[in-house]
Amino acid sequence: MIIIRTAFVAVVFSLLTANFSIIYSQDYSSLEYRNVGPYRGGRVTAVAGVPSKPSTFFLGATGGGVWKTEDYGTSWLNVSDGFFKTPSIGAIAVAQNDPNIIYVGTGSDGLRSNLIEGKGMYKSIDGGKTWVETGLAKVGQIGAVRIHPNDHNTVYVGAIGHAFNSNPERGLYKTTDGGKTWKNILFISNKTGISDLEMMPGNPNILYAAAWKAERKPWTIISGGTPKEGGIYKSFDAGKNWNKIESGLPAKLIGKIDLEVCPADSKLLYALVEAPKEEGGLYISDDHGDTFEQVSDDKKIRTRPFYYTNVKVDPQNPDIIYSLATDYMKSIDRGKTWTLLDSPHSDNHDMWINPSNSDLFIQSNDGGANVTHNGGKSWSTQYNQPTAEIYQVEVDNQYPYWLYGGQQDNYSTVAVPSMAPYGIQVPGIGYIINTGGCETGPAVPHPANPDIVYSNCKGRFTVFNKKTGTEKSFYVGASNMYGHNPKDLQFRFQRVSPILVSPHNPKVIYHTSQYVHKTTDEGKTWKIISPDLTAFEADKQVVSGSPITRDITGEEFYSSIYAIQESSVEEGLIWVGANDGPVHVTRNGGKTWKNVTPKNLPPGGRVDAIEPSSHNPAKAYVCVLRYQLGDRRPYIYKTDNYGESWQLITPGNNGIPKEYAVRVVREDPAKEGLLFAGTEYGLFVSFNDGATWNAFQQNLPITPITDLRIHRGDLVLATMGRGFWILDDINLLRQKNLVNNKNHILFKPNFAIRYRAPSGTRKSESPKYPKPGVTLDYFLQEEMSSLLKLEILDERLEVVNTYISDTTGISKDSVKRDMSTEFLNYQVSDKLNAKKGFNRFKWDMTATGPWNKKVEDRYKNGPLVKPGLYIAKLTIDEIILSKSFEIVIDPRVNATGISEKIINEQVDFQIKVRDLLNKALLLVNNLEREQETLETKGKVTEADKTILSKIKIVLDELRTREGIYEQPMLTSQIKYLYNMMNKADQEIGQDALDRFIELENKYKTIQKRLN
Repeated sequence: MIIIRTAFVAVVFSLLTANFSIIYSQDYSSLEYRNVGPYRGGRVTAVAGVPSKPSTFFLGATGGGVWKTEDYGTSWLNVSDGFFKTPSIGAIAVAQNDPNIIYVGTGSDGLRSNLIEGKGMYKSIDGGKTWVETGLAKVGQIGAVRIHPNDHNTVYVGAIGHAFNSNPERGLYKTTDGGKTWKNILFISNKTGISDLEMMPGNPNILYAAAWKAERKPWTIISGGTPKEGGIYKSFDAGKNWNKIESGLPAKLIGKIDLEVCPADSKLLYALVEAPKEEGGLYISDDHGDTFEQVSDDKKIRTRPFYYTNVKVDPQNPDIIYSLATDYMKSIDRGKTWTLLDSPHSDNHDMWINPSNSDLFIQSNDGGANVTHNGGKSWSTQYNQPTAEIYQVEVDNQYPYWLYGGQQDNYSTVAVPSMAPYGIQVPGIGYIINTGGCETGPAVPHPANPDIVYSNCKGRFTVFNKKTGTEKSFYVGASNMYGHNPKDLQFRFQRVSPILVSPHNPKVIYHTSQYVHKTTDEGKTWKIISPDLTAFEADKQVVSGSPITRDITGEEFYSSIYAIQESSVEEGLIWVGANDGPVHVTRNGGKTWKNVTPKNLPPGGRVDAIEPSSHNPAKAYVCVLRYQLGDRRPYIYKTDNYGESWQLITPGNNGIPKEYAVRVVREDPAKEGLLFAGTEYGLFVSFNDGATWNAFQQNLPITPITDLRIHRGDLVLATMGRGFWILDDINLLRQKNLVNNKNHILFKPNFAIRYRAPSGTRKSESPKYPKPGVTLDYFLQEEMSSLLKLEILDERLEVVNTYISDTTGISKDSVKRDMSTEFLNYQVSDKLNAKKGFNRFKWDMTATGPWNKKVEDRYKNGPLVKPGLYIAKLTIDEIILSKSFEIVIDPRVNATGISEKIINEQVDFQIKVRDLLNKALLLVNNLEREQETLETKGKVTEADKTILSKIKIVLDELRTREGIYEQPMLTSQIKYLYNMMNKADQEIGQDALDRFIELENKYKTIQKRLN
């Protein structure tokens, strides 16, 4: 537990005060998010390579945008951030005649329930450095992009359509002017789109297109229809006219189809076809698509076809075929027999083979993208792609705290730290731990014992123990739900079934199916405390997957409780929301329940999040997601009377755009009415309880915010495609004086924990961990041309460190000249910004460090200051602003027996060593200057020679000679002792004390000789 002092030495500073009016349109660019991983790849459904640059590849993630590697997958760089309006990528194509020309179709073609919608086409003419929108914003998901081999302005796009509703923009599109204009050249219906397109090698006028009837509902997947609603089409004239190909293909029902042509034999056309029973599988035409013959109905090449139906052919050998589905399969006899390939992850989606080297290719799956040089024998890593899809976020109570959540297609839920908890050699990979359950989560840590995590795996409740790495299973009902019609189940657990630990009693845990289940013994026994709290419409209780392929994983169980929260201010006040619309509340711990569904809420939406107010038990917020019903509007409702009435606070015209579906809303526990909303395309903030909203994206990439928490003053986020993010210290947003008037402001800082960055993690950028420090936020009415000065004072009003802004008023050269004569101990900092608006400076909690001849290193690396009370004093022209704050001991250090008394003694000793080091370094500097002056005189006298000889002798004692492994002399020995005592909080060893006395006496002896 962290204890904050309440008493403070009385200090009076001049502080300007004023009456302020709140302005919501401020620039908060001084606040930035940081990504904390996991650095483990997420789902990738599109890849492409560059034939002329064999080391260059692109990946398109389902929620992480477009990434580029130029070193065969050793490292990846995002190239779509700041350009794309959606992070969901459907297809990537690179022009054969100019590798700088790239077209990307947005909207992943794997129609999952957590799918992110497409927003059209993008084009780059500089290899992905910059992008422009090139239309088709309303077509929905894009399954294929093909560029004419000789004319990169001619491009074809296969539009699958909107995943959750019919739309007339489906079909095959063509541009001949590089995307300025598009024409729909093949339209089937508003329910059928184009999932794939191929050109005949050597004759790009001959085209093959695969039509697919597809639509997703919360309770089922529609994939396929009659041959009139899907199938294969062929054009001989670049898309002007089309013929339907039917010979040899399934005649009754046909679903998703993936096409492939073989450059080594252009008459061959391959088709992986979704069809009923044995009719599904691989078909091959050897007459340019006029007729087909089925060559394989192997079930492993056609699992879950709505998700992955992908076939690739070796560009140099028509007998070698790859199938990408749940398994990654290879055939060397033109599809007759298949063997399993070992990809880094299952659930395989896409593949691109270098046309000149069939052993060099990139392959993608639910774990990311990976490159091979040897035909799949070994692969590049997936632990360099921060594209994880995270379903929710929970936090624990240890220090530093950890973040928990379910990652899409990771066999366990995961946890990552908010800060580096200990030294490690590979931070990005080494700080991911398993926490039980499986991909869907959640993972909820015990409030007092973070070694215990309550986890979920598609409705299966477990208790995970970090110390043993094992989990106990206490499934409610203990029945396998897969494959069932939901109406026949005793308990309908959704794939993402919530777990809630009561904020009033950690022994009380809730888990939800269509009922609320309660346990007080960690799942050994369960009690149902509610009736069925869902709508449970009969026509929605169906076997998912029609009309061809069953797919029942719990994801489509429609009538289940999806959100549950208990009020933190009123025990027994519990809110629940179902994924089919209803909202219920109980005020007596489940004895009675009341349906409080907002009256003007359209039916059927998923209650994605409920947020009881921490300030008022009668107030709560409900967030409803309806985009899976084709309704993309934001729905956040607020009640202040226990659900008797509700107000829609996201009408679409008060800040959150009308097509930004909202997934989560949270209220700041410290400031009533400060709300954060996570939408499909980023984060929003409200300072007035939802009356108005403002974008709060900052440096956060565009991606869905699936969940968020406010924990210890930090804003903690989970995203569907870019992992976990943290905005450290939202103290600024809690201030009343968010203003724009005639006054500058220094805001009162939060307390800070005095900690040291663990060894091996100080330079980590993946993840990015905060350096130790106190966050100081200030507001400048105008951009300052004069210097800003920041002083940190201790309880005795003594200055422990000083910084000045690095602006036009001063240069490093002038600082050097000043310090060479006066040795003013302040640091010039480019982090002490003087720009108009909000600024943030992070003091690293160090006192003034040793003097250094190098200006850029001068007075840095000072000792960590003592725990205690401090004052930040900011001088702006003649105006002085000041605020007090506290630095508290690291609870981990305190737990080891290191007290504040020990730390204070250590810091006092470090200051003594630092001061001795300063004296020695300044003496060396003065002697060197005197030596230089004498040696450059026109005439050197005998007296000068005597002085020079004495200076040389003393410098040889003080200064270590240049060279390899020269004997360290006095200044180096003092510095050695100083660094020795600056690594950890500790008692001072007797050897250190004795050594200081010895070094101090040596310095005094030298001083006497000089005098």
